[in-house]
Amino acid sequence: MNAQTEKIQLEGGAGVIQALRDGPVAGTAPRGVAVIAHPHPLFGGTMDNKVVQTLARAFIGAGWAAVRFNFRGVGASEGVHDEGRGEAEDMLAIVQQVAPEGPLAIAGFSFGAFVAINALQSLWDTRDVQRVALVGASVARVPPPALPEAAHDRVLLVHGEQDDTVALAAVLDWARPQSLPVTVVPGGGHFFHGQLPLLKNLVARHLRAG
Repeated sequence: MNAQTEKIQLEGGAGVIQALRDGPVAGTAPRGVAVIAHPHPLFGGTMDNKVVQTLARAFIGAGWAAVRFNFRGVGASEGVHDEGRGEAEDMLAIVQQVAPEGPLAIAGFSFGAFVAINALQSLWDTRDVQRVALVGASVARVPPPALPEAAHDRVLLVHGEQDDTVALAAVLDWARPQSLPVTVVPGGGHFFHGQLPLLKNLVARHLRAG
């Protein structure tokens, strides 16, 4: 993403995981570590996705270190796609390696948001998860579990009004029983074409809150 981006190799359940780490401004101690998951690997999703990079930039700008990673079977990451199960396990393994303690943030886009929600179930009671950012969350075909109620005020759930990959109605159906607010971007599609600066600002505002 920039000259300061660090290429790192981590270990997951299926072998090596390719990852990138960006820190805040040089000489500044990070507020914590954000681990960010990318969209569906069978449809071209990688850690270099523009929405994923936008999430990383928002976290970096707010003083966090940001770690993006390729799911198993993507790029130089070993293994094969596991429909979210192994991917959630890998996300937990990454958290343990890059942020074994201290403030933590979890984020994901599309399928990555689905994986992040599942990983959060294991992290919430044991870690200081300060912020959660879920963009274009994949909740339609296989709905993820409900978020911990105590997490709601730390969660930003953003969706495009005209998302034709995950319908806004499906996200509202998932969020409604939880009384979980959804931030809707008017006219926004799944990939937020032309609206990435707005998305970055929404995430940055969430990170500054509280």
